[in-house]
Amino acid sequence: MRTLFQYKFVLLLFLFTCFLTSAYAFQKNNDKFVVVLDAGHGGDDPGNVGNGYKEKEIALNIVLTIGKSLEKHPNIKVIYTRKTDVFVPLRDRAKVANDADADLFVSVHCNSHHSSAHGTETFVLGLHANQRNFEIAKKENEVIFLEENYESHYDGFDPNSPESFIGLTLMQEEYLDQSTQLARFVQDNFTKTLNRNDRGVKQAGFWVLHNTYMPSVLVETGFLTYKPEGAYLNSTKGQNEVALSIYKGLIDYKMILDRNVGQNVYNNAATAEAVKDAVDNEVGTEAASKKVYPNTVFKVQIAASSNKIDPKPFNFKGLKDISREKEDKLFKYFYGETSDYTEAQRMAEIAKAKGYPSCFIVAYQRGKRVNLSEVINSPSN
Repeated sequence: MRTLFQYKFVLLLFLFTCFLTSAYAFQKNNDKFVVVLDAGHGGDDPGNVGNGYKEKEIALNIVLTIGKSLEKHPNIKVIYTRKTDVFVPLRDRAKVANDADADLFVSVHCNSHHSSAHGTETFVLGLHANQRNFEIAKKENEVIFLEENYESHYDGFDPNSPESFIGLTLMQEEYLDQSTQLARFVQDNFTKTLNRNDRGVKQAGFWVLHNTYMPSVLVETGFLTYKPEGAYLNSTKGQNEVALSIYKGLIDYKMILDRNVGQNVYNNAATAEAVKDAVDNEVGTEAASKKVYPNTVFKVQIAASSNKIDPKPFNFKGLKDISREKEDKLFKYFYGETSDYTEAQRMAEIAKAKGYPSCFIVAYQRGKRVNLSEVINSPSN
C-alpha cells in the first residue's frame, strides 16, 4: 500500500517536471566516443553465398556506409576492422576494439538457412537458447579453421562443441544490459523504419563478441538464401537503408548514455532544488521511521559507462556527493552514502527527480558489494 508521502511525492514530481526543459549532453574533455565497426568475413572467407550473393561484400558496403554517417559527428571516432576485401582473424577483430578502448563494437553479417526464413536479428553474447542460435554462432565461429595454429590462438575453443560455449559469457557479462539495449535500438529501427521482419534480440556464443571488453552486438541483416531479401541486401538501396537503420540505432544508444551521464541545462534552475526541498520536508516528518543498518553503506547507482568522468555536480545534473568506482573497464557512478535505508530511499527519489529514472540502491559491507535484499531482510537487522 502506498504511503501518504509517496502520493505527495508523485504529485510534486509531476508538477515540477512540467517546467523542465530538454537535456543537452556534452562530450567530456573533448574525448571521442569510439565505435568499432566490423564487416564480417573477407578475403579467403566469403561468408555465405546464398543465391550467388556474397556476404563479405554486402557486409563491407553496409559497414562503410554506417561509418560515413558516424564520421559526420565531431565527437564520434570510427575505427574499422577492415575497409577492403581482406581476411581478418576473429582474434584480431576483437583486439582492434580492445586496443582502441572502444565504447561500442558492432559486427555486421548476413544470414543463411535452408528454409524460407527471412528478417533481421541482432545478437549479444550468451549461451544459445536453442539449436538454431547455436547453428548461427557455429557458422560464424568456424572461420577460425582458416587460421594456422588456431588451436593455440583460441585456447582450445571448438566451434562444433556446445560445451565450448559455456565459458564464453563470463567476460561480456558486465556489458550484457548495455549490449542488449543497443541491440534493441537496432532492431527497432529495422522494424519501425524499414518494416523488416523482426526476428528479435537473441543470445548466442559468438567468439568475436566474447573477447571484446565493451558493449558489443552482432547484426544479422537478413537472409541471402531468401531470394527477395538477398536481392534487397545486394542492392545499393537495400544496403543504404540497412546501414541507416543501424546508424540510427547507434545514435539512439549514445543519446541515452548522454542523458544518463552528462550535463542538463534547466530554464528554471530552482525547479529541481524545489523537488529536493519538498522531499526533504516530507521525509523529515517521518524521522521516526529511520532504518539504520550498522556496518552497511547504501549508495544510489545512477549510471555506468566505459567513459571516465569527473564526479562533479555539473557532470551529473547538479547532484552532489557523487562517487566513482571502476570494475574492469566499466566505470560506475553513485550518488550519496548512508547507513540509513530510509535515507537511501530518499536519495533515490531525488536522483529520479533529477533525471535518473532507472537508478537503484546498492549495499556495501566492509568495502564489498553485497546483496541488497539479504541486508534489509536479515534477522540480525
